[in-house]
Parts: sequence; C-alpha cells; structure tokens
Amino acid sequence: MTRYLPVLRVFLIALTLVAGAVHETHASHALAIERHTQWQPHLERSEAALDGGDVRGALLAWREGYAAALASRHWEGLIAVGDVYLRIGDAGAFRAAARTKARKIYRAALFRARDSASVAGVLRTAEAFAGLGDGEVVEQCIRVARGLAALVRDARAEAQVRRFAERWAARELEVERLRVTN
Repeated sequence: MTRYLPVLRVFLIALTLVAGAVHETHASHALAIERHTQWQPHLERSEAALDGGDVRGALLAWREGYAAALASRHWEGLIAVGDVYLRIGDAGAFRAAARTKARKIYRAALFRARDSASVAGVLRTAEAFAGLGDGEVVEQCIRVARGLAALVRDARAEAQVRRFAERWAARELEVERLRVTN
C-alpha cells in the first residue's frame, strides 16, 4: 500500500487541479452568460413602461438596456434593443427617427453575428431588416449567412439559410404581384 502512496498523491493533486479548472470554467461561463443578458431586465422595464403609457420611462430604461447590449458584445441584445426602440418610436410619435436608429442598431447586430459566425444571428437580423422593408440589406444578410454556413460546413445551417431565402423570395414575389395588380 505504501508503494502506491506517491501515485495516489499525484492522482489526488491532478484531480484537485481538474476540479478547480472545471469550477473556474463554469464560473467564467456563468459570468459571460450574465454579461450576455444584462440588457434584458432594462428592456423588460422599458416594455412595462410602454404598456403603462410612460414613453419617457420606457426611453430611460431602454437607454440602460442599449448600453448593456453594447457592452455584451453579442448580437442578440442589439436585435432586442432595436425592436423595443421601434415600439417606443411608435408610442412617442417619432417613428421615422426610431426606424433610422433601429436600422443602425440592426446593422451593428449584423456585424456582431457575422463576426461570431452565427448563421442564426445573421438570419434574425435579416428578419429585422425585412420588418423595416429594407430588402437590399435582407439580400446582403442572406449572402452573409450563406457564406458563413459554407464556411463552417454546417448542413443544418445551410438548410436554414435556404429556407429563409425561399420564404424571402416568395414574399418579394407576392409584394411585386400586389404592386402590379394595384
């Protein structure tokens, strides 16, 4: 038994180091997730203020959410911030200015999604631009998403892009058909 003691000691030291590394990785991952979603409570407050008719309160909470989304370095918060800002603009009678600001925010989200190789993020950004009626940027997003899907060689992502592009093309055909018939 005593001849195995040094091996057992080394094993226990290694096990302790691995456990510490796992804990540290988990803790840093949890911190990253927290930082990644710090914008959510602010936008929830903004939405609640809007629901209560308090445009000023909604705008104040939105600004905090916007700052947190910028600090998060991820695309998800920027999309959410842009969406809420459009609602605030509608409620506060500054719709045109809100659309301009949302477009700028969505563009930043597109760059972040592209830089993180997130096909889902690029396509979600395309949806946001489609909501603004900005077909040119939607087409750009589709090209970026196709490139990312091919780059990461992900068949599921490629299928996602194909389905989105088909829905977009069908929508554009319907819009064109309606324009011609009216």
